[in-house]
Amino acid sequence: MDDSRTLILEEELLIVRHSGEIPEIAFHAALHYLCEDPEGPGLILSEEEYQGLLDGALERAREIVLRDLDPANRDLGLYRGVRRSIHNWRRYLDFCRRRGRQGRWFAPEVRQALRDFLDRELADVAGGRRSSCLNCTASELMEFWRELGGEAEDFLSDWSSLCPREAEG
Repeated sequence: MDDSRTLILEEELLIVRHSGEIPEIAFHAALHYLCEDPEGPGLILSEEEYQGLLDGALERAREIVLRDLDPANRDLGLYRGVRRSIHNWRRYLDFCRRRGRQGRWFAPEVRQALRDFLDRELADVAGGRRSSCLNCTASELMEFWRELGGEAEDFLSDWSSLCPREAEG
């Protein structure tokens, strides 16, 4: 591969890898620019090059799912809450499915991050250090837990107390 091709691909991978909230869009934008855009380089990507871009987008998506399950982020402007993590997890799985990738390998890591987050949140709320920042209902939280392969008996009822009340009616 020539140096200019390498530099162009590395630059696009950096863009995809450090994209915003929706890495799939950055992935498709990179493919368009690299292969179809009349002002782009007009490349025909090898399977390895394509997979490298896809891996970058999936790694970014993984970071986004975990970002809102990191207790250190709770008071930062980038924090969107557990509900956003749920949404991003589902978006990640859909992206994997559309690209023929298996995404569930990541579920144990997300489940552990969720457990650690909830344990920390519960301790901080019980200790009077903060009010709960959970922005999903107990039923949404339980559904997410099950999607991640968690067993109902491992779901602590105390976690539900951190959630806003279910909408009535």
